[in-house]
Amino acid sequence: MSGPSPSERYAAARESRRHPLSTAFADEQRFELDPFQVAGCHALEDGRSVLVAAPTGAGKTIVGEFAVHLAMQTPGEKAFYTTPMKALSNQKFRELQDIYGEDEVGLLTGDTNINGNARVVVMTTEVLRNMIYAGSSALRGLRYVVMDEVHYLADRFRGAVWEEVIIHLPRGVRLVSLSATVSNAEEFGDWLDAVRGDTEVIVSETRPVPLEQHVLARGDLLPLFDERAGAAAAQVNHELLRLRSSLGGRGGDSYADRRRRGRRPPSHAPVRRPERMDRPQVIELLGRQNLLPAIFFIFSRVGCDQAVQQVRRSGVRLTSLEERDEIRRIVRARVSALPEEDLAVLGFWEWKEDLERGVAAHHAGLLPAFKEVVEELFQRKLVKAVFATETLALGINMPARTVVLEKLEKFNGEARVPITPGEYTQLTGRAGRRGIDVEGHAVVQWTDALDPQAVASLASRRTYPLNSSFRPTYNMAVNLIDQFGKERAREILESSFAQFQADRAVVGLARQVKEAEDSLAGYEKAMACHRGDFAEYSGIRRELSDLEKLDSKDVSASRARRQQRLDRMQSLRKRMQRHPCHQCPDREKHARWGERYWRLRRDIGKMRKQIEGRTGSVARQFDRILDVLAELDYVEPTDDGLAITAAGARMRRIYGDRDLLVAESLRQGLWTRLDPASLAALACSLVYEPRRDESVDPRALPRGPFREALAETEDLWSRLDDLEREHGLPGTSVLSTSLAPAMHMWARGHALDRVLTVADMAAGDFVRWAKQTIDLLDQLSVVAEGDLSRAARAGLEAVRRGIVAYSSV
Repeated sequence: MSGPSPSERYAAARESRRHPLSTAFADEQRFELDPFQVAGCHALEDGRSVLVAAPTGAGKTIVGEFAVHLAMQTPGEKAFYTTPMKALSNQKFRELQDIYGEDEVGLLTGDTNINGNARVVVMTTEVLRNMIYAGSSALRGLRYVVMDEVHYLADRFRGAVWEEVIIHLPRGVRLVSLSATVSNAEEFGDWLDAVRGDTEVIVSETRPVPLEQHVLARGDLLPLFDERAGAAAAQVNHELLRLRSSLGGRGGDSYADRRRRGRRPPSHAPVRRPERMDRPQVIELLGRQNLLPAIFFIFSRVGCDQAVQQVRRSGVRLTSLEERDEIRRIVRARVSALPEEDLAVLGFWEWKEDLERGVAAHHAGLLPAFKEVVEELFQRKLVKAVFATETLALGINMPARTVVLEKLEKFNGEARVPITPGEYTQLTGRAGRRGIDVEGHAVVQWTDALDPQAVASLASRRTYPLNSSFRPTYNMAVNLIDQFGKERAREILESSFAQFQADRAVVGLARQVKEAEDSLAGYEKAMACHRGDFAEYSGIRRELSDLEKLDSKDVSASRARRQQRLDRMQSLRKRMQRHPCHQCPDREKHARWGERYWRLRRDIGKMRKQIEGRTGSVARQFDRILDVLAELDYVEPTDDGLAITAAGARMRRIYGDRDLLVAESLRQGLWTRLDPASLAALACSLVYEPRRDESVDPRALPRGPFREALAETEDLWSRLDDLEREHGLPGTSVLSTSLAPAMHMWARGHALDRVLTVADMAAGDFVRWAKQTIDLLDQLSVVAEGDLSRAARAGLEAVRRGIVAYSSV
């Protein structure tokens, strides 16, 4: 007979009240709470906010769940649990439902609204930001907000939302910020304390499951560190260094190097290079050493899919007959709602066969429903090897016994760059399952370019700074002006983490300027000459030297310009020769100090410019945005400062990078003649960001009013872009119409296979952009009027069908 469910145990603990709250909560956990978790819970019990920075898998979310527990102990109190991704929100929603029951837990993710008035609501951070700006009644009774993965604040696309929420939450709300291990947690905590009040910073660098580091070379797992040296010494394994040296790496001389110097190689050369094992061999090796399940991180979607195909072709099978039956049962239950005719288009049968073998891919191009199945099967130990891109490392609960890194570099959109220590920590943090594994294992595959010392540096450093990406937007500006007025809004923006960091940097720069000025005085003293003012003489020499260098490089200058320069150089030579210091016997000695003097003066000037640029930088950006809004009549002057106009009131409810373009298009009536499918195609053009340069044949675009509306919208974008740049703002990227034909077809009911062919993208990517299109259409249905509002709602429903509708939860 099975024991009570988590929700039943919670109800019993709530009734008993025999222990202090933290003890009752602790008794419900699978593991004894670690010291940092206990400290976080006690801080919340004492009425403080808390920042918890700890490694992946350490159990930070326990502190967030304790905040939910506290809220549920007091009638009328609420707790919001925010995450950066819908997948994380869905996962946490299910977990909290298991504890508190379906009636007490809600989910809000933009395109999903389940029990939104519950006492515990899981949501994406953007949803909470929008609720704050709208003054939602759901904020009444809110006592705790958990911000999971708060280090997303550094994300250059979405990070500003985290700061907006932190700044604008009512003061009485206690904030629980959960972060990966960052190197400036104390700085972030100081800011939280400044804007939120009493905040305790708790930092833990202890992994609950120790991590063993290996390099896979010559068919074996070699320890990265010398085990005989002890943990404190962290010396690189000499065998790896010898291997690197023998192959001509940085650790020693190569055969070619010795030939260039005329030295003969030793008699045992050439050294046999380690053969790189293919993936099926690596899986078999890990299996023999009981190191499965494993996640292989491959920084390419195509690479992930090819890896799965390679394993399938090899005939590797990692599952028993009973496990295959269980996999088939779960897959059947999870995808039963997908249209039958779409399964072949989605590659369902091959995907299912791979799952039954115990292998799978996991990346953003995969259909969300398929990704969720992979995650569930991996958690149940039914899938044993997953080939994933780095997105899997961002918070999804998929710990493994082993993490394999095939390369230590990735493509960042422009070039191949080495991964950072923070990325290495985040990726390898998936290794080691608490309560299952004695230790986790990180494996780096050998390549000829591998430097063991560099790998050791990645594995040892914890330099993952949290830097603000905050910037004011038009939507933020009208919301702040409407609620607080101009002066108070500027004060709020000056309290952002971005300005906090800039001001701290200013303090550091000011200290450097002071130290440099002290050195400057010393240089001035050292170059002093009894014959005259050597600073003046040195200045003449420096200007002459600069002009001579310029004249030798700038050969394309006009004859008049070069003659003007030559005349100036001749004048300077005469002044220099007549100067009393020119005859000083110690002239060159003084001149060396003079060079240092002028170089340092130039550096001081640069630092002063940096200080001027950083002081009040966020508020200055805000002022420029207000200038644009004033010119377009979204704000207007009043006796008290500024107020929003009717157009500004509409912009308050328009969110996204193109908030100004959308607001102006609505005001000018550019989209009023569009039918639902055409409006969906145009909305897609506003949100879509291609991964590479893409073009579309204009003849492929929807006919009729769409092309006219698109041309007018692009013309408006061009005018707004010019206006923004005139006011010192960066502007926005040009509209991308390459997905518009496919979105138009989808909204008109065309079959999935044809739509994906036209879109030329994976199903998961299409679903993601369809959801963003839905989000914008939803906004339009609220802020627009009449036929346009109805067309937006109809377009939304037309897009939200098939695989898009199935992936909404």
